[in-house]
Amino acid sequence: MQGTAVPVMRPNGDRGRRTLLGHPSAAALHGQVLGYRAFEAGPCPPRRRLLIPDGIVRLTLGFGSPVRLADAVSPDRAVTGASFLTAARTTALVAEHRGGVRCVTVLMTPQAAYRLFGVPMSAWSELVVHPAQLLGCSPVTALVERLAECRGWAARFALLDAELAVRMPAGPQCSAEVGRAWGELRRAHGQVRVSTMAGAVGWSSRQLERRFRREIGPSPKGIAQILRLQRALRLQEGGLPWAGAALAAGFFDQPHFDRTFKQMAGCTPNRFSSARTRSAPEERPDHATGHPSSALLP
Repeated sequence: MQGTAVPVMRPNGDRGRRTLLGHPSAAALHGQVLGYRAFEAGPCPPRRRLLIPDGIVRLTLGFGSPVRLADAVSPDRAVTGASFLTAARTTALVAEHRGGVRCVTVLMTPQAAYRLFGVPMSAWSELVVHPAQLLGCSPVTALVERLAECRGWAARFALLDAELAVRMPAGPQCSAEVGRAWGELRRAHGQVRVSTMAGAVGWSSRQLERRFRREIGPSPKGIAQILRLQRALRLQEGGLPWAGAALAAGFFDQPHFDRTFKQMAGCTPNRFSSARTRSAPEERPDHATGHPSSALLP
């Protein structure tokens, strides 16, 4: 969950009508803002992409055609718009568009989002909301307009660096205890008990869970499940069969992993893997290196 944005441009082979560009954040924001992703697509047939949970908060600011985002497990929970804010979710999303999209996405840790928006992450951790709901209509509208007026993506990335450098320090401080628990979860790839983490920081399990939900969104167990899922995906893409990847990631067996994956993604691991395999590399861009999280659906 501490990856960086992919720092390359990928023009699509289809007459160059789709462009994906990753860019790192300014040094002052490192460790909080994981990077930026710019996406531009011309008119095209409907395209659907599955986005697997990876623990990253995304602030997408769009100045083109709308995108529809639906919960992959509960498809009736859907929103449509050009700008979105998605927290660290425990269920996947399906993004659908018909082109004409122009947007830039800020990738950040949950702690950075807590500081930036200044509201409990638990209030919207499983929702997709418009940024204006947390930042206010005027600031978001003004920022989107300024991004649209910029001459090129480099200027947009610089504008976001400047805006975030001003806004983030003014937000609420995250607790050191939650930070330590978050770090231990990541180091253990989710294979650590909540009681063990709570004891290490001098809190009860209940106190840790309450503060964790406030500053991160999902519970410690929810984040642990995301981390184990991501590790299994990395190991499988690295060459391990699903059974071996599931065991190494902390699942009881492959059936346990299959059930968990379907509960989180709305499909089987094999379907997700097949969708990635069928697609060209530029059609399966992951938002951060080391986090297999994107597949183009048929």
